Amino acid sequence: MAKASPAKAALDFIKKHGAKIVDFKFIDMPGMWQHTSVPAGEVDENAFVHGIGFDGSSIRGFQAIQESDMIMLPEPSSARVDTFCSVPTVSFICDIFDPREQMLYSRDPRGIAKKAAAFLKKSGTADTAYFGPELEFFILDHLSFDIQPNMMGFVIDSEEAHWNSGSVETPNLGYALRPKEGYYPVAPSDKHMDIRSEMVLSLQEWGVPVEMHHHEVATAGQTEIDIRYNDLVTQADNVMIYKYVTRNVARKYGKTVTFMPKPLFGDNGSGMHVHMSLWKAGKNLFYHENGYAELSPTALHYIGGLLTHINALMAFCAPTTNSYKRLVPHFEAPVNVAFSKGNRSAAIRVPIFFKGPRFSRSKRIEFRPPDCTSNPYLAFSALLMAGLDGIRRKIDPTKAGFGPLDTNIYDLPAREAKKIRSVPGSLDESLEALEKDHAFLLEGGVFTQEIIDLWIDYKRTREIQEVKIRPHPYEFYLYHDL
Repeated sequence: MAKASPAKAALDFIKKHGAKIVDFKFIDMPGMWQHTSVPAGEVDENAFVHGIGFDGSSIRGFQAIQESDMIMLPEPSSARVDTFCSVPTVSFICDIFDPREQMLYSRDPRGIAKKAAAFLKKSGTADTAYFGPELEFFILDHLSFDIQPNMMGFVIDSEEAHWNSGSVETPNLGYALRPKEGYYPVAPSDKHMDIRSEMVLSLQEWGVPVEMHHHEVATAGQTEIDIRYNDLVTQADNVMIYKYVTRNVARKYGKTVTFMPKPLFGDNGSGMHVHMSLWKAGKNLFYHENGYAELSPTALHYIGGLLTHINALMAFCAPTTNSYKRLVPHFEAPVNVAFSKGNRSAAIRVPIFFKGPRFSRSKRIEFRPPDCTSNPYLAFSALLMAGLDGIRRKIDPTKAGFGPLDTNIYDLPAREAKKIRSVPGSLDESLEALEKDHAFLLEGGVFTQEIIDLWIDYKRTREIQEVKIRPHPYEFYLYHDL
């Protein structure tokens, strides 16, 4: 019996689940999902073969108004029941097609990720790159902000935050979390166990495997849900599903979620530590029984590439002005340009929970500076390209001066500590580094010069400049009476 075509399988999925609406999602350049919805009866094989037209000039980072016609091409295998719609709905993730060039759109982040995965295979180094991001976020009871010429500010609140320990407006049971003491407490101090569990179950319904969940270090509902590693494109899809699911479950409980790296002053920020490994023919290329932390030369060269290009990588991995309020030296942030086994203040950590050939499949490296404001398709692709450049050039991270750094950095004498370089201190610095160092991203046409220039210009004009020209509340504290 002949196997159904992908388009036919997708249509069967829609019919099987009784969908009345079909939703088509895609990602813009900064990293937000966009979507359009079509009555299920209007969706046929043409939607999957020829796509769905839309106005690309209305999407951030896409087309100019005079060349705005673009096409969404749904990925048939991405079919999921949208569990947050009251009307039965099936969701698809789309690539973007350029009808003028008659090819996948060069600015589509998902298309860039597909090119990176193809470049890896073509290189012959490996056939699969696995990514395992640890996304951290805050579950809040209230988040508001206002930006007026005469008034600017924000207010966030959480029932478990330490600043509510003295509240008398409602019955207070005294289980607020002190700053930096939120890691692993049980209920009633941890007030979000059921919400997180529902998020986990929803993720599983969406086909995203989950390994564990827990409260994170900060007060005010900081949370982590760990998803299982997967290939580059699938995992970037999973990150977008993760954000969609967690936000919608929180909304059901009358709460909100923020993935901002540093929403709170004086407490831990939220990161997205990215675990990586390369595989070929079912074998983990990062494992070597006799290597440092059981790492192979391939893994060490991959580390060498990441740390050599780390300043430029930060433009994609920590891509907001808020990112650098988390990445501050001497505050236990992963800012030190070094690698280490188990040291969480180093930019690259090698997990050593388990050792020996029995655990060779779990050998990986963890790149710790990224945060969840990253566009996952761009960030994961950039990381892979930097690592492959290190392998191609055989960059030895030890000879390059990147460690290993297996001492407590905070205990080092000042003279020794000064020798350890930090990641850039601002988005401006990271973009400057990307301007100077991006040839590794252009290999194989994965990124294009147009994309690099577009990213830098967008970040400078739409984000950095807009933050720079506005007064900051703390400036009134410092200066209003001078």
